[in-house]
Amino acid sequence: MELEPIKVGLLGLGTVGAGCVNLLKDNAEEIERRAGRKIQITHAAVRDLSKERPCDTSGIRMTANPMEVVEDPEVKVVLELIGGDEEAFDLVMAAIDSGKHVVTANKHLIALRGNEIFAAADEKDRVVHFEAAVAGGIPIIRAIREGLAANTIEWLAGIINGTGNYILTQMSNEGETFADALAEAQRLGYAEADPTFDVEGIDAAHKLAILASIAFGIPLSFDKISTDGISKIADEEIQFAEEMGYRIKHLGIARRNDRGVELRVHPTLVSDQALLASVEGEKNAVMVYGDAVGPTVYYGAGAGAGPTASAVIADLIDIVRIVSADASGRVPHLAFQPDQLSESPIVDSDDFFCGHYFRIQVADEPGVMARITGLLAQFGVSIEHILQKDPENAGDDALVIIVTKPVREGLLMQALEHIQQEAFAREGTVHLRVAQFDD
Repeated sequence: MELEPIKVGLLGLGTVGAGCVNLLKDNAEEIERRAGRKIQITHAAVRDLSKERPCDTSGIRMTANPMEVVEDPEVKVVLELIGGDEEAFDLVMAAIDSGKHVVTANKHLIALRGNEIFAAADEKDRVVHFEAAVAGGIPIIRAIREGLAANTIEWLAGIINGTGNYILTQMSNEGETFADALAEAQRLGYAEADPTFDVEGIDAAHKLAILASIAFGIPLSFDKISTDGISKIADEEIQFAEEMGYRIKHLGIARRNDRGVELRVHPTLVSDQALLASVEGEKNAVMVYGDAVGPTVYYGAGAGAGPTASAVIADLIDIVRIVSADASGRVPHLAFQPDQLSESPIVDSDDFFCGHYFRIQVADEPGVMARITGLLAQFGVSIEHILQKDPENAGDDALVIIVTKPVREGLLMQALEHIQQEAFAREGTVHLRVAQFDD
């Protein structure tokens, strides 16, 4: 017996929403074969009904009131694609309360309000899928939640913001300044007019909160992530790092250590031989290390209509399968059963354990280098690489650039504080972290 089509309500018909409409139409036969029944977008809420759309809206009931979509009894699944926080949260909660399943691409919403949303969905026996919220078309959430379910995840690290990666790539490959690379990213549509979320690491922190929760079975913890952006990365940092065999990448890193879970987003020096160093332009990539499988890498387009729609429709297909079958054994929202999430401590930045890069301007006089290395040794900091450069227009000063071996960050910062108090030290020390991966 042929099953009735599943009717879907769409909130937001912008780039991604139109991509979903087009993908469902273009791949209708293949999607029906995979889902086991037809999927139809029958309702859509938009802010401007008169706006021309890059998709065929015939057969779709359009409205300016999203609650009409959420509350319509014909709609079985709601796709939330409007973005933002408060309005999206209210609509998703209303959809769950109305007995509907939800698919969202909204990382901001999941990172900040996901704990509440999933609790409500579990109470109502509904499903909320959010694969498109992290890394666009890369199925990283499903890979960690299902494909690596037999593993204890030890760490994950990724380039999870395409805008920042594009800017750093342009600075490295083309010698552009940060300002010029950002302007180019905005011209190409990779960066918003207000790029704060991208260049200051907030967007990546939203995504890292989601990945860490799924990987380690902890509640969503966006507010506990140590976050640094790329807006202060200077041209010379790119150059000095490359001279020592590193590329600077903006990474989200989540790692277990003996004190709890590290959650951090920051510019990072990675070996130019590492896989992540070769990820360029607007592309995303995530490495995940499981105790049984070892390192695995996931690479692809992190944004755009096609890649994001691919993830949204994959989630929709999965929900249709659940609706059509027994849902009792479905995969939990955050990979672990709700009563098994653990309140693991989130590690303070002083307890991060990694290598470090720092650049300091000093008086070019005898004994300075010995004093710097002596102070580092006093705090247990070992040196991996060291450079000395003559800065432009700095008289008798010199630049000292040092990469350390892995050390607890609190010790490194104490050593730097003592170095900066020396008479030979000038203001403006630059500090970045270094990552090493088993790839």
